[in-house]
Amino acid sequence: MSGHPNRLMQVRDLAISVAGRTLVEDVDLDLAAGEVLGLVGESGSGKTITCRALMRLMPPGSGLKIKSGIIRLNDRDLVPLDEEAMRQVRGKEIGMIFQNPSSHLDPVMRIGEQIAESIRYHEDASPADAKSRAIDLLRQVGIPDPAGRVSAYPHEFSGGMRQRAMIAAALACRPKLLIADEPTTALDVTVQAQVLRLLLDLRDRLGLAIILVTHNLGVVAQTCDKLAVMYAGRLMETGPKREVLRDPSHPYTRALLGCQPSLSQAAGRLPAIPGQPPSVAAFPSGCRFHPRCPRAEALCSAKRPPLGLVAAARHAACHFARTDVPLAEGVAS
Repeated sequence: MSGHPNRLMQVRDLAISVAGRTLVEDVDLDLAAGEVLGLVGESGSGKTITCRALMRLMPPGSGLKIKSGIIRLNDRDLVPLDEEAMRQVRGKEIGMIFQNPSSHLDPVMRIGEQIAESIRYHEDASPADAKSRAIDLLRQVGIPDPAGRVSAYPHEFSGGMRQRAMIAAALACRPKLLIADEPTTALDVTVQAQVLRLLLDLRDRLGLAIILVTHNLGVVAQTCDKLAVMYAGRLMETGPKREVLRDPSHPYTRALLGCQPSLSQAAGRLPAIPGQPPSVAAFPSGCRFHPRCPRAEALCSAKRPPLGLVAAARHAACHFARTDVPLAEGVAS
């Protein structure tokens, strides 16, 4: 597992369990410096749990734990590290921004203090130096009058500005990897576009690698270099964004793309994937997508398909993986 010169993170055979039940398994991901990886799938597919595992940041009292696997960051496996060692990794090497900034910003603590806290912890900076850095970070993420707004409380910021403040806090100690969990879901379309542009600008300026968790394939098309599609706790397909969106190998990826609205589509109900994702307590045998898959055969329920190579840099977990039927033009950008 050594050394690709630009490899930042390598995940192999990651499995996550709770109370003896496996929720997520067989997750393999690779991320290079400066790359944006889109992690997509329906709600409940395991995207957020996977990202929390990468930071070893499971919700307290949840019982969630890493069952097995390797999470290698800069050639160091994070899985065996104790909590004290992980506190040095979080913030300094990996930053995370969450779906709802209001629930992750302290309402009684000034924005600048929340950004400066990480700087003081990791870099032993003086209060004055940390505040100066906080002002500069607010400027970098596009907060107007950063010297004045550094003393504001979260409730004095709009939703978009709170999200920008959280990004500033996540970047305070110059991590090389930023995990963004549905960072634009609660924002209107205009602010959503601004936040996505900001993330790409930070990637370009800082060489930041980003894992972008989303269920919005339009966001993926605009921002990501690579794509990983999850369903029911497993990866269904991975590969370069353009190839996956133009010519998906897995029926689930094709079904997700078929649910995206388009300008040419007649008014009415949006298409949907028949059925419901399975509950954790009742994952189906074989391929977990087979009960909803239009191409399922007896083999699909009898045998689990591995995530196998189907084309250059493309992997799919399907017995009948296909790359031969291109989608309509205009899906990928």
